[in-house]
Amino acid sequence: MTLSATAVVERPWEILLGGRPLTTASRYEIEDPTTGGRLTDVPDSSPEEVDRVVRAAAEAQRPWAALPPRARAARVREFATLLTAHTEELATLDAVDAGFPLPAMRADVAAAVTLLEIMADHALGLGGATFPLSGNLHYTLRVPYGVVGRVVPFNHPLFFAAGKVAAPLVAGNAVVLKAPDQTPLSALRMAELAAEVFGPDLCAVVTGRGAVTGQAMVRHPLIRRIGFIGAPETGQLVQRQAAESGVKHVTLELGGKNALIVLPDADLARAADSAVAGMNFTLTAGQSCGSTSRLLLHEAIADDVLGSVVEQVRAIRVGHPLEDGTQMGPLIDRRQYEKSIGAVEAATAGGARVLTGGGRPDTVGDEGWYVAPTVLGPMAPDNPAAVAEIFGPVLSVLTFRDETEAVAIANGSRYGLTAAVWTGDVTRAHRMAAQLDAGYVWVNGSSRHYWGLPFGGVKVSGVGREESLDELLGYTETKAVTVVLE
Repeated sequence: MTLSATAVVERPWEILLGGRPLTTASRYEIEDPTTGGRLTDVPDSSPEEVDRVVRAAAEAQRPWAALPPRARAARVREFATLLTAHTEELATLDAVDAGFPLPAMRADVAAAVTLLEIMADHALGLGGATFPLSGNLHYTLRVPYGVVGRVVPFNHPLFFAAGKVAAPLVAGNAVVLKAPDQTPLSALRMAELAAEVFGPDLCAVVTGRGAVTGQAMVRHPLIRRIGFIGAPETGQLVQRQAAESGVKHVTLELGGKNALIVLPDADLARAADSAVAGMNFTLTAGQSCGSTSRLLLHEAIADDVLGSVVEQVRAIRVGHPLEDGTQMGPLIDRRQYEKSIGAVEAATAGGARVLTGGGRPDTVGDEGWYVAPTVLGPMAPDNPAAVAEIFGPVLSVLTFRDETEAVAIANGSRYGLTAAVWTGDVTRAHRMAAQLDAGYVWVNGSSRHYWGLPFGGVKVSGVGREESLDELLGYTETKAVTVVLE
């Protein structure tokens, strides 16, 4: 299905309760990042409205949990098939709502479908174990929490909305998903499609500002399991609010200032390509927690690699996300725009040079939150652009003298989400991968996720692992049973 920007504006966007639109007391405007003007409006859910959705989800969860895991998995596969059939519609919603290029958003739908299918594949992993402790029978069960709260960010709207309900559903939970403040449209449409497969209320979506709607969900007494993706500061707030309102299991996937290290014995041409791909310029305009936004180059090969990187970044075409040929769209809003521009200014004040980009691209007009793909460097490890997560299309370049210094620079960040090492020495590759403070390390690669491999961070980048069996089991509790036979 093809969807136009006009159709997005004219369509009424509502929360579902019991399969019908829920009349909410207030609404708020969604911005068009290509113009900075109004796109449409969506419900601004109050705590009372959140409570109604959560309680309905709790009712829907009981018969769902009673189904065998493979029966739940079959329904999740049916949901994946339905999303695939609506790929063009969902991808266009994200392109219009978030400003990301349409081809990238089609890939996001496919990735979400893959995660749904992988979690369905893992359904039989929900079994327990027996323990030969005595002449009695001792065993464990994996049981769902009940209602799970998921809070997802704006940078992969449909991928996170659909992909992150997969594990809770297969595990036997109901899900209430808090859609991103800035990009809620594909999640609302997903909830309509989910209702066709699962019935009303089992996979619900609420919209609204985080300070009210998100807090109401985190604090709700029926939600004892929360999965959050976003900024570290907000993740800490979620932890605090959850602890104040109950005893809850909270997992967090947070920010990153990820290093890609290139050694002299690497394939330099491929490493340069990987450095550009790892920044996710053409997916999310660099607005990704996993972007390899620090490029660490050995001083002996820095000029060769940097020349190729700058040439490739300069060639990225910035434009409207629905236009053919567009490789990168705008940033999500004024805040992210000003943050990126401010980061460039702070970096140059700290001694870095703008090697390409650094301002507004000449391929767009005066409207919208467009920033040219930017490369800064070389810079010192304490330069603001080498320390802070910019969450925009800004790549910071540093140099090092030896392996020990490279690891020290990479680990000098408070973040620890991803890292990448480019080298032709397999011994060095394993040694450095073990030394890097990161939850996910690529050797001679970057950016690409291999679905089924645990993903998550250390330090302020989070707790918990997703995209794998670890995630599925993380949405269950272990119950121990002893049957006395003697």
